Amino acid sequence: MKTSQLTRGEKRRLMYVEGKEQLIDGARARIGWVTFSKSGRSVYYRGITLSRLKGGGTSGNFFHAETRTEFWVSGVKQRGSNAHPAEGRVDVLIDDDARDAYREMREGVST
Repeated sequence: MKTSQLTRGEKRRLMYVEGKEQLIDGARARIGWVTFSKSGRSVYYRGITLSRLKGGGTSGNFFHAETRTEFWVSGVKQRGSNAHPAEGRVDVLIDDDARDAYREMREGVST
C-alpha cells in the first residue's frame, strides 16, 4: 500500500464521501469505512470504485468509475466540518459499522 495523505498507509480508513451529482445509497454524503487500491489512487466504498481525478475536477477529487460523476473524499475531521469547502452545510449519514469509531474520534478517544 502506497502511503499518501489520503491513505496514511492504512488499508482501511474512516472517511467522508460526498456525491456531487449522485446519491450514495440515498444520501448526499456519508461517513464510513473505505479501502484503497494498492497504488492508493482508487477508493472502494459501498461497492463503488472511485478513481482519483487527474488535475482536479469541478467540485470533486474522485470520480465514479462507471458513471463518471464526481465525488469529494476526505478524512473525517474531529471538528465535524467535513463537507467540500465550496458546498457549505450538507446532511451526512454515518454508516452503522462506523458509528462507534466516528463517535470516539469526535470525542478525542483513540481507537
